[in-house]
Amino acid sequence: MKAFVAAAIALLLAVPAAARDFAAAEQAEVIRAAAALIEARYVDPARARAVAAELRRLAAERSVPMEGEAFAREMTGRFRAVSGDGHLGLSYSEAPLPEDGGEAQFSAAAMDRWYGAQVNHGVEKIERLDGNVMLLDLRVFPPAKMGADVIAAAMTVVAQGDALIVDLRANGGGAETADLLTGYLVEGGSPLTGSYDRPSDTLRHASSPVWVPGRRFGSDKPLYILTSRRTFSAAEAFAYNLQALGRATVVGEVTGGGAHPFAYRRVHPHFAVDLPEGKSINPITGTNWEGVGVQPDVRVPAGEALAKALELARAEIDTD
Repeated sequence: MKAFVAAAIALLLAVPAAARDFAAAEQAEVIRAAAALIEARYVDPARARAVAAELRRLAAERSVPMEGEAFAREMTGRFRAVSGDGHLGLSYSEAPLPEDGGEAQFSAAAMDRWYGAQVNHGVEKIERLDGNVMLLDLRVFPPAKMGADVIAAAMTVVAQGDALIVDLRANGGGAETADLLTGYLVEGGSPLTGSYDRPSDTLRHASSPVWVPGRRFGSDKPLYILTSRRTFSAAEAFAYNLQALGRATVVGEVTGGGAHPFAYRRVHPHFAVDLPEGKSINPITGTNWEGVGVQPDVRVPAGEALAKALELARAEIDTD
């Protein structure tokens, strides 16, 4: 599954029960397999070579058995320290990982823990505030097949507002419903961030949906997006797209800076590399937010962002 997904999914997908230790030689095998994949497929070839060389050095230093989740957590830290890429990591699964063309397939139970009903498919809260300002608090963007109907229902509720605040301060990313959400807020067919895929040497263009189920909030009413340093990946893409289109005012902190789409590549029956193989390209800016984050239009501490956005929204409504 290629998507913008929070790097923390590597830990959340792990199953803590029945922990198993992996011998040093098996750890080294995983690291060397990861190095080979990174060198062949990571989006930046020069950085890929440097990361792969460092990983091969690390593989030779493994000396003691280690529990799988702890090993994946340590390697994720090493991968990111060497690469500077917040998406690059190693994921562990207690259950054996099936393989489909080299892309690891996590279980339905694992996906449900990240995107499912117990997190309401990412919709944490909908609230109508004084002045008919709607607040939509989203914690993750689910895959469309899991939660598109919930996103549609949420947008139908907020459509009655005179202004909308989308709170992404605790949103670490997710999947394609980030682009679906834009369809409720801009004109259909508006240009969105696409990507370049290194392994296939292809460009993918993207645009907002022409049709969406339920009611649209529309493209004219005031729209504010709240961000923090924790806002990452698909949540950043959503904020960046609407900012680039001139549709939303971003309020809060500079975001985490993860713009590389990635795939899970199986390197062992219990481990997969979270491997960024693509580069995001916004057709309006010609660039992306990798390493620099989405820059707020109104920079305030995350804890003050909602109050500030409310102040701005109510002022905008009063002047209309």
